[in-house]
Amino acid sequence: MKQEVRKVVARRESAPRSERYPDYQDVPRVMTVLVRDQATGEYNEPHVHRHGQLLYASNGVMRVATERGLWILPPKRALWIPPGMIHDQLMLSAVKMRSIYIEPQVCAGLGDHCKVLEIPGLLRELILALADQPIEYPQEGRNAHIVALILSELQAARTLPIEVPWPVDRRLVTVCEAILQDPGQDHSIGYWADRVGASSRTLIRLFVNETGLNFRHWLQQVRLATAIDRLDKGQSVGVIARDLGYASQSAFSAMFRRVMGESPREFLVRD
Repeated sequence: MKQEVRKVVARRESAPRSERYPDYQDVPRVMTVLVRDQATGEYNEPHVHRHGQLLYASNGVMRVATERGLWILPPKRALWIPPGMIHDQLMLSAVKMRSIYIEPQVCAGLGDHCKVLEIPGLLRELILALADQPIEYPQEGRNAHIVALILSELQAARTLPIEVPWPVDRRLVTVCEAILQDPGQDHSIGYWADRVGASSRTLIRLFVNETGLNFRHWLQQVRLATAIDRLDKGQSVGVIARDLGYASQSAFSAMFRRVMGESPREFLVRD
């Protein structure tokens, strides 16, 4: 009898960890971590969670979109997604995803809108430590401290202003998708208006009404998000500035400092 019990336990412990969210949504824990590896180009169709979600990849880069925003997430960043927010994901490289799901009554203090958070070394190690535990991990002792520390670190995490607001109007979507494919192009609003069969005045109005930003400010957000991704990949500031259409490295650095509060090099050193 004891031998049979040991065999059952052994089989249970060796069973692969589920990669399906439905297997996590009713787990009686304040916080759980989904562990899943995905290949370049894999796409997770629009979906929604009853939990709050910290969407994080310990390796790789993904693009996340909601109906009204878009974010590019390299490994040192995570996206906070409040409960009930429809979103999708596109893997821009091979990704080791470590998504944290948090019960709604516990995560209210993290906000009701999506935002990009920095993941410093301590928070990263805490996430990976919880990911090493079973889905229904023991709640006392070390694990209780890990969960409490993750919540505390999330509250203190730095928010990065790298959201790219996304429009609904089909003409503006066409323009935004084209720019996203090549952020370094420097066409005027008149050029894009001709491309989509609208007047410049109409396109100017649509940008402000649908994204909350004027055309140049929206373009800057795309370039900033792209730049942070490339800095994380080790590309030089000079190459990034050139590829993103800036007249000089100093012009790019000035924009970066104005928005982020520090130069690209300072950002990398602190990171």
